[in-house]
Amino acid sequence: MKRKKNPNMVNYLDSYLVGKQFWLVMEYMDGGSLRDAISKTHLSEDEMAAVSRECLQGLDFLHINHVIHQNVKSNNILFRTDGSVKLADFGLFAQLSPEKSRQSSVATNSGWMAPEVVTGQPYGPKADIWSVGIVGIEMVEGEVPYWNETPVRPQHLTATGGRPKLQQPNLFSPELQDFLHCCLQVDEARRWSAKELLQHPFVASAKQTSCLLPLIASRLVKIREAEI
Repeated sequence: MKRKKNPNMVNYLDSYLVGKQFWLVMEYMDGGSLRDAISKTHLSEDEMAAVSRECLQGLDFLHINHVIHQNVKSNNILFRTDGSVKLADFGLFAQLSPEKSRQSSVATNSGWMAPEVVTGQPYGPKADIWSVGIVGIEMVEGEVPYWNETPVRPQHLTATGGRPKLQQPNLFSPELQDFLHCCLQVDEARRWSAKELLQHPFVASAKQTSCLLPLIASRLVKIREAEI
């Protein structure tokens, strides 16, 4: 964590052994999580694009350094009130090497798991990209696909070649729909990489929307203050 610092990853500060417990001191993200934003506010397509861009920048950095995040989901995407968007949950990172370019252990949540992970196949960094696509559907529809069904249902559909789709695609731009299509390719070889997705028209349009990100965090802070 000390070696792999990036503006789109929650910053590691220090660590201590307290009794028999290992404590990590991390950067404080005062704006809440993307899950909070999804459940308590409405995100515009511009905001979705900006959040996706920041996450992909973090994942591109990890993947270049041969690291798989393994647990990309809305609860692990955090905001600061200055507009920063960062990936959290370092506990499940998988470090790859030239001798080991694929991971086989399963250490993630079923609703976000890529087909190759569900079926127990060795997987690479593009497993994170499937999770980005699921987060995209979360931002659009407010929940993970099939979330209200039995826990086995999403895994079964994914394992048998099912690809989650928007319930009302015509309500959203062709660019957003195509972005999700590129993320949610069942065939890992056809799934876009983080670097490729950063050039996708949907994400590229977010280059001029950085001013939107502090607004998401500020809305969440106001909601928390009102609840208190």
